[in-house]
Amino acid sequence: MRKYKMLLAGEPVDAASGETFESFNPYTGRPWALIPRAAAEDVDRAVAAARHAFRSPEWRGLTPTARGKLLSRLADVIAARADELAEYETRDNGKLILEMRAQLRYLPEWFRYFAGLADKLEGRVIPIDRPGIFNYTLEEPLGVVAAIVPWNSPLMLAAWKMAPALAAGNTFVWKPSEHSSVSALEMAPLFAEAGLPPGVVNIVTGFGTEIGDALVAHPDVAKVAFTGGDATGAQVYQTAARNIKPVVMELGGKSANIVFADADLDNAVKGVVSGIFAATGQTCVAGSRALVHRSIHDEFVERFLALARTARMGDPLEESTQVGPITTRPQYDKVLGYIDIAKSEGARCALGGGPAARPECGDGWFVEPTVFTDVGPSMRIAQEEVFGPVLAVIPFDTDDEAVEIANGTQYGLAAGVWTSDVARCLTMAQRLEAGTVWINTYRVSSPLSPFGGYKRSGFGRESGLLAIREFVQEKSVLIETSGAKVPNPFIVR
Repeated sequence: MRKYKMLLAGEPVDAASGETFESFNPYTGRPWALIPRAAAEDVDRAVAAARHAFRSPEWRGLTPTARGKLLSRLADVIAARADELAEYETRDNGKLILEMRAQLRYLPEWFRYFAGLADKLEGRVIPIDRPGIFNYTLEEPLGVVAAIVPWNSPLMLAAWKMAPALAAGNTFVWKPSEHSSVSALEMAPLFAEAGLPPGVVNIVTGFGTEIGDALVAHPDVAKVAFTGGDATGAQVYQTAARNIKPVVMELGGKSANIVFADADLDNAVKGVVSGIFAATGQTCVAGSRALVHRSIHDEFVERFLALARTARMGDPLEESTQVGPITTRPQYDKVLGYIDIAKSEGARCALGGGPAARPECGDGWFVEPTVFTDVGPSMRIAQEEVFGPVLAVIPFDTDDEAVEIANGTQYGLAAGVWTSDVARCLTMAQRLEAGTVWINTYRVSSPLSPFGGYKRSGFGRESGLLAIREFVQEKSVLIETSGAKVPNPFIVR
């Protein structure tokens, strides 16, 4: 098995204890890499390295323009190894090689975009109402940013946090998921290759229960950026709150893909398939609820099932594979558990509904693409995040009913709308309680477009102009310019 080291202060290091844990290939169900098992002591080392780098003239002394040039260089270095990094991600989390190549080839654009914003953080001159006082503001970095990243898109979701944080002048401690740490550790040497000073980016690996709290609670961590489930997010939020620490959080979703009677049905079917079966449904924006107008419900389901039945399962490293394995054994068991719950609540299983026993699936953790009809909006399969290839189809009769059902969960990460009516497009975009609304498309992202959730799907924004502001603090400077004597010092001016 491949054995990896963490990245602390620019050096590859083992956990202080010397302990490791196994990372599993979800296609084979067998371990293939050994990862350092960090403890609180290692978190202290990582944060100390980031704190030292933040104060060092090699980083803090750079002009914003120079920081931007380093990020541009990092983008080029990543681009040169994108296909290699994609293969490591596929082996570690089971996502399709075609998707990971596309994702990793696009990932450098986040660093290029925020490289361009690095020297665009401008303060303001405020025409204050006090005579003789000149008031201006400074935009300053926070310090050490801790990022906790999930297993489904490890490098992309890390880049969404790292690029704006570094562009703003912060330093970074990155904890990848214990289920998919390999690609982060393979990326570790690229920071020095790009010319970033030691300690600007640090990678600490291990279990959330052992190092997550220590990282979030660390007094020298200025802000936490977290992507993951809402239950874990609540724990992170509570720990950060006890330490009066800001967070940016992208959490779960139960996104509705709404198909109206006037939609291009072929496109809508493909869009709903993309929303739920691409990435094996293991994405926070998965369109796990298909809301279909009753007048086209049966035709839609028939066409959808016909396309879904053609999905090719198997080795995610094979370019012909369309649906890969579930990334972890616990998640595999969870998905199968939700399928059983849906059946017990009276939903009709129209496709799949269990483990995949196909020969091409080998010994991996595969679940058949599953479709439930006769789903009520209050059923657990329509309310709770499954995070797997399981679709709930729900009919509706009016636009108002579609909005009520779509908004009727605790989540608000994304939504899809399929219609040829321009007025409906605009109205639905306004009425849906979601941070992203896709219309006649799905799963499109860009470094230029803000991403984040409403309600229990989190707060703060990643990507877009707003993202860099998540990682700065504004300082107000007031200067006496009149030369007048200081008046009564016992009275506030």
